[in-house]
Amino acid sequence: MKQSIKLGLIPDDQYSDYRYRAIFKAYKWDPQVEDHNTVAKQVILMDRETAGQLETWAEQLSQETILMEEALIRQLPLAKKLGLPKKIMKTLNRLSDYDRSRHVRLMRFDFHPTTTGWAVSEVNSDVPGGLAEASVLPEIAGKYFEGYEPHKHIAGSLLEAFKPKIRENGTIAFVHATSYSDDRQVMQFLSDYFQTYGYRTVMAAPDHIEWDNKQAVSIVEGQEGKLDGIIRFFPLEWISNLPPKSHWEGYYDCTTPSCNHPIAIFAQSKRLPLIWNELGVDIPTWKTLLPVTGDPKTLKPKDDSWIYKPALGRVGEGISIKEAASKEELSKIEKAARRHAADWVVQQRFISQPLTTAELECYHLCIGVFTVDGKSAGFYGRISPYPRIDSRAKDIPLLVSKGEAHNER
Repeated sequence: MKQSIKLGLIPDDQYSDYRYRAIFKAYKWDPQVEDHNTVAKQVILMDRETAGQLETWAEQLSQETILMEEALIRQLPLAKKLGLPKKIMKTLNRLSDYDRSRHVRLMRFDFHPTTTGWAVSEVNSDVPGGLAEASVLPEIAGKYFEGYEPHKHIAGSLLEAFKPKIRENGTIAFVHATSYSDDRQVMQFLSDYFQTYGYRTVMAAPDHIEWDNKQAVSIVEGQEGKLDGIIRFFPLEWISNLPPKSHWEGYYDCTTPSCNHPIAIFAQSKRLPLIWNELGVDIPTWKTLLPVTGDPKTLKPKDDSWIYKPALGRVGEGISIKEAASKEELSKIEKAARRHAADWVVQQRFISQPLTTAELECYHLCIGVFTVDGKSAGFYGRISPYPRIDSRAKDIPLLVSKGEAHNER
C-alpha cells in the first residue's frame, strides 16, 4: 500500500506526561490489560484523502446496515440463523414498531490495511467502545505533530443527534455495568460532555430502568423520574441474562430516544452475512469490503487461509489467527466451532499489512470509523504486534493532515 499512513512517535521524554494525561484527561483510568500497557507510544498520521475514503465507506456501510436491520424486522424468521440467545429471539417481535427517526444509531466499522487494499473485519453495532480514546487522545497528541490535527469528536456528534429528539436540558440515563471501571470510564466521558451543555445525567445499571407505557423511567435513588433519553453501554446478550423482574424486555419496544436501540443486535452477529441474499437489500459496499463469510456447518476450512469467529464475539476474542493464539486456544476454538456451529462463522482470512516505525518495529493496525445516524463521527485506532486486534492491543490516537484533499467532502 502507498505510504498514505505512517506511525509517528511521542517523544520519549514526553511519553510519561502523555500517558498521565491519557489516564486523567482521556478517561483511560486503567491503562493495563494484565501486564500489557495499552497506551501506545505511537500516533497514526493519515493523509486527508485516505481519511475521506474510509469515512465514505463507513457511511455507505452504515446506510446498508440500517436497511438490513429494518428488512429483518419484517422477516424475523431469518433471525434464527444469527446465533442469538433464545431469550432474545423470543423478544424480537417487540421491535415491530421500531422507528429510526426516534432514536440515535451509533456504529463503529473496523478497517484494516491488507496486502490487497483495505478490508472490513466487522461492525461494532451494539455498544461500540473507544469513544473517549477517539475523541480526547487525538487532542492530547496533536501538539506533538505539526501539520496534523484531530478529526471529529464522537460525543459532539452524539449530542447533536440527540438535540432534536429530546427536550432542552433533559435527563439522559447512561446505562452500563456500574461495577466495572472500563465501562464506567466510557459513560463518565459522555456524561461529563452532556452535562457541559446543560443536560442532566443519571448513571444507571440496566435494571435501574423501568417502563411506563413504553417510556423509560429511572428508579435510581434520588434521581427517580421520567427519562428523556438513554445511552446504553451494556451488551444486549448480557441484558437478557438479567432476572425476569428487571423487565429487560422493555428496552426492545421503548419509545424513549435511545442509543443504541436493541435493533442493533442483528448486525452485531457475525452471522448476518449468511442471510444477506435473503433480505432483498442492495449492499454493494459490504460485499466488497468484508471477506467471504460462511457457516461452519457447510464451509469446512482446509488450511490457514480461513479463520473461525464467534457470532457474538467482542474485542477480538475467539478468533483463530494462529500467529496470535496458542495451540491450546486454537484447539479450543476449532472444537467449539465444530460442536456449536450455529454460534460461529468461518471467514476467509485477509493478510494484514503491518506498518513499520522508524525504529523498525512492526505493528498491525485497526482503524475504527464511527458513524452517528449514518454520518462519519471520528476515528479509533488500535495497534498490535501480531495480526489480531484483541484486548491486549494498544490504543493509539489518529491525526489527519491539515489542508484540503482532492476528494474533500
